[in-house]
Amino acid sequence: MTRSRQVLIFDADDTLWENNLLYERVIEDFLDWLAHPTLDRAELRTMVEDVDAANAVAHGYGSKVFLRSLGQCLERLRARPATVAEQRQIEELAVALVEHKVELLPGVAETLDDLARRHDLRLLTKGDPEEQQRKVDASNLAHHFQGVHIVPEKRADTYRQLAAEHALVPSATWMIGNSPKSDINPARAAGMNAVFIPNPHTWALEHDEVDPTDAQVLRLQAFPDLRTHF
Repeated sequence: MTRSRQVLIFDADDTLWENNLLYERVIEDFLDWLAHPTLDRAELRTMVEDVDAANAVAHGYGSKVFLRSLGQCLERLRARPATVAEQRQIEELAVALVEHKVELLPGVAETLDDLARRHDLRLLTKGDPEEQQRKVDASNLAHHFQGVHIVPEKRADTYRQLAAEHALVPSATWMIGNSPKSDINPARAAGMNAVFIPNPHTWALEHDEVDPTDAQVLRLQAFPDLRTHF
């Protein structure tokens, strides 16, 4: 159990609130709406995932990029540009994303309130700055954090730069998140500790292997379990 004062850096999407689950709901509704006569559902989903993955590399993350992906999938399938009505239908399917509704994961608010009394908390999230900031504002969690950091990507250098700018001691700093690719492995590469809290709806592009022998990675089943260790 870690009771000395630590710096706890939290991921946002799928750690503090549901994110990919909302996208999954939109994809399912999109596939229902398409009802393609020759391609089955699995083939259509693969197309959506491939187009979205390519757009994430080229344009970043967030609902605007995702809507672009759905529109491009429709255009590929119809072999023509999307009509105004079709584009409006896609936007209506994704209204929860566009309006940036936030569904906190169980126990998040109470756990942050408790941890903030004993530790220094920061938030580190990637994506479109305006969109991520709106989600932070809608969550009503910002007051728990000494800093909210929104970056385009989360790589080892991102964590090194954060530590240098805010005089963080890596051995007394923990990155807490659901993504091996963006949260756990790059933080460990930067010399920080990590807490891995898996989310069953984590985006496939965030999957990676976490070293099972790494003693500096704490694995927890649920967010409130942090109170036992910190």
